[in-house]
Amino acid sequence: MTNPIPEQSQTEIEAAAFRKLVNHLREHTEVQNIDLMNLAGFCRNCLSKWYRAEAAERGFELSDPDAREIIYGMSYEEWKARYQQGPKQDHKA
Repeated sequence: MTNPIPEQSQTEIEAAAFRKLVNHLREHTEVQNIDLMNLAGFCRNCLSKWYRAEAAERGFELSDPDAREIIYGMSYEEWKARYQQGPKQDHKA
């Protein structure tokens, strides 16, 4: 299939889809990074690393904590304190 969308529009569509993905992950804090890794092979930390790498390719240096804050919408430490769950326990009756 040939993509009928001009390159500039495609970039804008991809950016909008990325923003929706990030917002979706911010809203669904019940989804743990380990669950994402197990099911999809990536997590929020992966997104932050990809974001940081792409920024660097374009001459923008971001620290790992800054890139994570962009993806998480807050510091990683704050997100972990609020939403990260401990290891899942196998409850036996």
